[in-house]
Amino acid sequence: MDDRLCLLVIIGVTEQGRKELVAVEDGFRESADSWETLLTGLRERGLSTAPKLAVGDGAMGFWAALSKIYPATDHQRCWVHKTANVLNKLPKSVQPKVKVDLHDIWMAETRDEAHKAFDRTVKRFEAKYPKAMACLAKDRDELLAFYDYPAEHWVHIRTTNPIESTFATVRLRTKRSKNCGSRATTLAMVFKLLQSAEKRWKRIKGFRKLELVVNNVRFQDGEQVIDQSDKTAA
Repeated sequence: MDDRLCLLVIIGVTEQGRKELVAVEDGFRESADSWETLLTGLRERGLSTAPKLAVGDGAMGFWAALSKIYPATDHQRCWVHKTANVLNKLPKSVQPKVKVDLHDIWMAETRDEAHKAFDRTVKRFEAKYPKAMACLAKDRDELLAFYDYPAEHWVHIRTTNPIESTFATVRLRTKRSKNCGSRATTLAMVFKLLQSAEKRWKRIKGFRKLELVVNNVRFQDGEQVIDQSDKTAA
């Protein structure tokens, strides 16, 4: 593929908690137009109801297109990508300390505790490493969106690992076959590789709570919010 091109991949979760490949296309890197074409195609194929949550890295084109096509969808930034981006802006000698602090943020039991850990980290390092802390702070809300979902789902929605781990095999195969086929041939090969990998994807934990999420039941810090009027009626 052209160096300016990249693969656009979306994975969804069924009501039984199984991860499935929803779409794979080639597009221009960081292009909102490419993502908008893919998402529009999904909507036209039947995904008319906006997904509750989308998890992704910092590719601005994806988030811009998502906000246009599915404005009601919540945004969750991938902690693996964000950690790597922050650490890349730091001297190697400081990276282990910051990594521990980042771990304390996303492993906090509640959003309030996460915000406190967030504040501590920024305060501790922003004087010497402003670029790294600016990178962290600019996506604060999107990094903590997972607290509005069942705690059982957190391990799945804090990162894009299902896609990233699968792409290790895809990248290896496409590098070996570089310049050995057309874009269509390469895309077909990638699709088959992803289909094969799909069989090994693990079912999401606590999948029975997906029905609650779909039906707009509120969660706070991973726990279901019980309406006081319902308790009174009961």
